Amino acid sequence: MTSISTLQAAIQGAGTSVAVVVPSRSADAAALTVTYDGLVAEVLSFQKKLAAIGVTQGSPVSIATVNSYEFIVSFFAASWQRGIAAPLNPAYKQEEFEFYIEDVKSAVVLVPKGAYETGSPAVKAAAKFNAAIAECYWDAAKKEVALDVKELGQLRGKGGQPLLKPEPEDIALVLHTSGTTSRPKVVPLTHRNLTRTMGNIRDTYQLTAADRTMLVMPLFHVHGLLCGLLAPLAAGGSMVVPTKFSATEFWQDFVKYKANWYTAVPTIHQILLKNPAPNPLPAIRFIRSCSSPLSPTVFHALEKTYNAPVLEAYAMTEAAHQMTSNPLPPAKRKPGTVGLGKGVEVVIKNDTGKTVEQGTEGEICIKGENVTSGYLNNPTANAGAFTKDGYFRTGDQGKKDEDGYVIITGRIKELINKGGEKISPIELDNVLTRHPAVSEAVSFAIPDEMYGQEIGVAVVLKSGSGRLGQDELKSWVGEKLAKFKVPKKIYFTDVMPKTATGKIQRRIVAEMMQKQETRSKL
Repeated sequence: MTSISTLQAAIQGAGTSVAVVVPSRSADAAALTVTYDGLVAEVLSFQKKLAAIGVTQGSPVSIATVNSYEFIVSFFAASWQRGIAAPLNPAYKQEEFEFYIEDVKSAVVLVPKGAYETGSPAVKAAAKFNAAIAECYWDAAKKEVALDVKELGQLRGKGGQPLLKPEPEDIALVLHTSGTTSRPKVVPLTHRNLTRTMGNIRDTYQLTAADRTMLVMPLFHVHGLLCGLLAPLAAGGSMVVPTKFSATEFWQDFVKYKANWYTAVPTIHQILLKNPAPNPLPAIRFIRSCSSPLSPTVFHALEKTYNAPVLEAYAMTEAAHQMTSNPLPPAKRKPGTVGLGKGVEVVIKNDTGKTVEQGTEGEICIKGENVTSGYLNNPTANAGAFTKDGYFRTGDQGKKDEDGYVIITGRIKELINKGGEKISPIELDNVLTRHPAVSEAVSFAIPDEMYGQEIGVAVVLKSGSGRLGQDELKSWVGEKLAKFKVPKKIYFTDVMPKTATGKIQRRIVAEMMQKQETRSKL
């Protein structure tokens, strides 16, 4: 398959077909339904607005809004203008916004309507680093996506830029991926990377103009952005875009707007299974699961409840999302595996970089047009990220079965994977040790039925600091970080386990803390 050259080319040509449906939660308002022609026109209009304030080639455009039509339009417009879209979780606290805005050197930060007047965390962070601040929202009266500039910041005097046309090797998107031993790394993804993944996903699931997805994954994640938004558009299909996932509204919208597939993390699948299934069941072509391991129990429950094939996939930000997936029927789909590579070469290598025999465990490594060429401004990370023969090292341990399906057997890296949210334990350690009563803190993953993994933390208090309870420390962390990063379990200990050389090993700490807890319950 020949890759579509740019995102601009990817959404042109479907004409009056519906591209996006945004449900209305008001009884007085209809859903916003946008055709491909309408989407292209709106993106071009917004591109002109960005150019007018000074956005040009290489300008990072941070988007701090919920899933919405304005997010979609601003994302495309930034990339069409040869800028760099930098989506951010709108639930971040100010300190988190500051890190990401400073790290990518945001030229402008787009925030929801009303955010400037209320002084939202994103606004305060943008102001600290002199980024332009603009409210971005759907103006129902004018029937357009508005760009209300509040502060020009570093773009002052740079307005009136010409309209540009993107090139395949332009960076279209930057996302951060958390490391266990270093600061989060910046992953640049080009138009070519993104459009290759769009084609890979389209071909894997045989997406066509007849398909409509329920987009419930956040668009600031590569999962929602690539599989929920971009791949359907590459197929001429469409999507239903609620502002957030709601278990009570999911099937109502799915049925009302005639969706026929969705992709989500296992946590969302489990939440849906705990709620009544729609009756009668809609025709669901397939259900996709990605970003976190799906247990065979949930796999079978999904297939039985919704009478649809469940296809588990495997993805990474560095690969512009999808690397492997179980195929559609009549091909075999195997619970406990993440399927086969599609448009991506997948090999298993040993510690010396040699490809091992089928069935032997090693590190999962990949190569393809979808894979980033390397982290931004991080030669140290890049030196270890690729093998000598050009494969990207995923950091995951696995093997291929007799049919070539990939089985992930363990995580070499120590990220905490909470329902698809990748959380850096180093980030948590650094925040926790800023508490005046905390001497040492080590964060790690603990098993969790709902999320797959939750956050556990071992804490050593400073001598003479007095008592510090779990709830008090959790509340303190909640003031510094987003809610999903707050530890579920805090283990207080007098001594932090270390190796003979004084090195802290998270796995050992996790095992010892949980053993101590088990003994205390006996």
